[in-house]
Amino acid sequence: MKPYWIAGILFAVVFAGLMAVRVNFFFVPGQRAPEELVTLPERDTWMHIFQGDQKIGFSHSILKKDPAGYRLEQTMRLRLSTMGLVQDVTLSARSRLNADLSLLSFDFHMNSGRFRFEGKGIHEKGKLAVEMKGTGGVQQVDIPVSGPVHPASVIYDAVIASGMKPGETRRFDVFDIASLGRTPVSVTMEGKETIFLMGASRDVSKVTVDYKGMTQEAWISEEGEVLKEEGLLGMRLEKTDRYKAVSGIASRPDRDLAHLAAVPVDTPIENPNTRTRLAVKIDGVSAADLDLDGGRQRFSENTLVIEKERLSDLENASVAALPGAAYLEATPFIQSDHARIRDLSRRITAVRDHPLEKARAIVDWIQENIQKKPVLSIPDALSVLENRSGDCNEHAVLFAALARAAGIPSRVEAGLVYLKDGFYYHAWNLVDAGGWITVDALFNEIPADVTHIRLIRDAEKKQLDLLPVIGRIHITVVDE
Repeated sequence: MKPYWIAGILFAVVFAGLMAVRVNFFFVPGQRAPEELVTLPERDTWMHIFQGDQKIGFSHSILKKDPAGYRLEQTMRLRLSTMGLVQDVTLSARSRLNADLSLLSFDFHMNSGRFRFEGKGIHEKGKLAVEMKGTGGVQQVDIPVSGPVHPASVIYDAVIASGMKPGETRRFDVFDIASLGRTPVSVTMEGKETIFLMGASRDVSKVTVDYKGMTQEAWISEEGEVLKEEGLLGMRLEKTDRYKAVSGIASRPDRDLAHLAAVPVDTPIENPNTRTRLAVKIDGVSAADLDLDGGRQRFSENTLVIEKERLSDLENASVAALPGAAYLEATPFIQSDHARIRDLSRRITAVRDHPLEKARAIVDWIQENIQKKPVLSIPDALSVLENRSGDCNEHAVLFAALARAAGIPSRVEAGLVYLKDGFYYHAWNLVDAGGWITVDALFNEIPADVTHIRLIRDAEKKQLDLLPVIGRIHITVVDE
């Protein structure tokens, strides 16, 4: 069997689902500033985090007044099981806000053991100056921003205070640190409800947040304090006190995220490595929002046909003047211009001429030097090189960086791959070696087998596009 180290891409999506309205930032163009709506009271909120009926962590949020306006501090601790491996993850964010709740600065940390990620930034002079630090080093990027930037955590305060009526929907733009771009979010006021929480009945307002097709529900007090949330894959947050919040976390979660999100199929796929074609029917999701058609995939009338590329078609390709030049550039998470990446890529590919031979050499080096291990992180190539371990995400970003440094255009794709009992979320690469061809550096495949179903391209920036798919997609094998 292939190794089961393919949980990382799923974690990135689940992480985003839990934290999207907590530590990212949203822009409120054309709307009144929050200070016209409400003066926020200080608060200190502790919450259980459940998956189903089992407690897997807690969150803590503090809002304090500050000479400039407010200070917002947030912490989330999670114990997650992915492909049988239990890992503890800590996420924290601190923000300084003006009196109108607009951002002055932020500081974000993520720690999952060997892998760490930090992001901090200052909003000034029409830009968001961001510094990102992974295990492998520090990077800086300036993001042009017109108008004020507001932390998404105060979105509920603005919703309650603005007097939104039941059925009314407002649109916000969220800043996503992975893509360094904006994503639309819709917030709908569902109406008043009464819930029973902490031994008492509470009158609340129910709000629904739609984030890239993922629905997250929140029950909010009249003061804007979130008392309960429900989101992706059975995740649920409920207000509690400090003592109860930090206690009672399961030593081993009984729900494995990767298995929980897997897509079962009734027809087993025998010997996927030897197949040259696969046809499946896809239901339950909007194909218009996915990258199902193109390259080795043909999609029509809910039927997807995947045909394996032939290496013989690339044997006479020229190294010079390859298309795909945009995929030679370095990015914040694929640091192909870093000296460590360039030097290593040069050593690996020095005696190879054809781009396909170079790609093969890079895969061989990764197979020998990077340990296959589920990792919960925001992956970047330098951190993978430093830690020498990772799952599909880590293998894909490192391969892309080494390939680009060798002059081979490379993209990161993500979607599903078939294992023993169904399709699991996974990431791999596409390289231009005189023609685009799939490469799976984790499974040591060039080209990748036909059970690799691409759902999104450029996945290092667009993993959140998988949110509408998880738990909704249905796959039926229609050929043998």
